[in-house]
Amino acid sequence: MGEMLLAEPLLWLIGAAEIGFWLFLAAGLAARYLLRRTGLGAALLLGVPLMDVVLIVAATADIASGGEPSRVHGLAAVYLGVTVAFGHSLVRWADARFAHRFAGGPRPVRPPRGGRARMRYEWREFGKVVLAWVIAAGVLCLLTVVGGRGIPELAQWPADPMWAWLLRVSTVAAIWFVAGPLWATVLPGADDRERDRVRA
Repeated sequence: MGEMLLAEPLLWLIGAAEIGFWLFLAAGLAARYLLRRTGLGAALLLGVPLMDVVLIVAATADIASGGEPSRVHGLAAVYLGVTVAFGHSLVRWADARFAHRFAGGPRPVRPPRGGRARMRYEWREFGKVVLAWVIAAGVLCLLTVVGGRGIPELAQWPADPMWAWLLRVSTVAAIWFVAGPLWATVLPGADDRERDRVRA
């Protein structure tokens, strides 16, 4: 219970970072496309990665000041990995839809449904999963070293409050690999152009 109370402010900060991500994203796109203030929009969008910097500094400072490594610190590492790996793509996704809806931009392109294009898409998305894993592992290593502890062996990960999170991410990555790039490579299906030709 004491461990959770010590890490509770960090848990609140993770929630604030998630809310801040969406607020900065929405405000930046609104300024760009609704107010037609491109400079202001770009400045607000810079707040999206800034939330990640604040979170990693807070997590590191908490450990450095004597905080006990906890599940919340592990969650912070995973959150950072996911937001860094997928954040840019999410901003592009939202930007394309704002541009289409409010600035007469082209209709957003949907992911390919089959063929080599789908296979390349799935491998690219899985690359982001791998990047998220690497970043999370790097942050966990940083927190472990700052806390004056040794990096646990793989067999100890399930019992370690921080490193158990990386084991969960590894499980998600393995499922993603099978359901995504491996499936698209083994059973690619027909590409969109061929499917459209058959329907015509």
